[in-house]
Amino acid sequence: MNKPLLAALSSLAIAGLGATPAAAAPRPEAAAAVTVNFAGTVSLSNCSGSVIRFPGSADTDPALVLTNGHCLETGFPSPGQVITGQSSSRTFGLLNSSGTKVATLRANQVVYSTMTDTDVTIYRTTTTYAAIRNSYGISPLTVQDTHPVAGTAIKVVSGYWKRIYSCDIDGFVYRLKEGDWTWKDSVRYTSACDTIGGTSGSPVIDTATGKVVAVNNTGNEDGQRCTENNPCEVDQSGNVTVRQGINYAEETYNIPACFTTGNKLNLSASGCTLPKP
Repeated sequence: MNKPLLAALSSLAIAGLGATPAAAAPRPEAAAAVTVNFAGTVSLSNCSGSVIRFPGSADTDPALVLTNGHCLETGFPSPGQVITGQSSSRTFGLLNSSGTKVATLRANQVVYSTMTDTDVTIYRTTTTYAAIRNSYGISPLTVQDTHPVAGTAIKVVSGYWKRIYSCDIDGFVYRLKEGDWTWKDSVRYTSACDTIGGTSGSPVIDTATGKVVAVNNTGNEDGQRCTENNPCEVDQSGNVTVRQGINYAEETYNIPACFTTGNKLNLSASGCTLPKP
């Protein structure tokens, strides 16, 4: 998992302080793409994240923050565990387009968190989208409600490191296994997105639409097989593939169907396929 601290510092030491700048060189088709920057992303104490909305969200709804399940402040959810409605007072540093912190947002609830089938935590904050926009001129990122497509140009935007990675969706993994956890239909990046510790929870943004299509969560660091920080790919026949140095994300298109009016979680809603408690 792309956690920070010692793993991140080790990664930086290996990469060297003169690492490649945050954004890769523009693609030939970049003129048709939207501008992807840090606006709407957040930094957590140990991870990255973003302020998100769904296609049906209203400006007056409480703003939500998306990060990983393994970034939950109370520790990793156990395999099979789904947390909903848990009290929280976690804070997030809200970033503007240049990556400067302009405000501190505060959560009052863990709306949803799990590391089963996917790796997500969604927080409810004490403010609204309208209030954030009126005070800081920053809009939330919209979560796409359709499955992402292989070959799509993406950017992984880390609020923790204030760094942007550029690559493509290489494909999808039937099952991604890491330690005791298994995730379904994960996104595999092409090698240019060499994410490190602290990038966990970063939004994965489609450069053509500006919408969130996944949440960054892990990568195989040492070439080990199916261990923590060394996820392996498992196909429908049970064959295992290890791709050292390749990184992954969990899709988010299935999240909007589980939220109703007022950004309220409804795991019984039609079309909601998120794991339930």
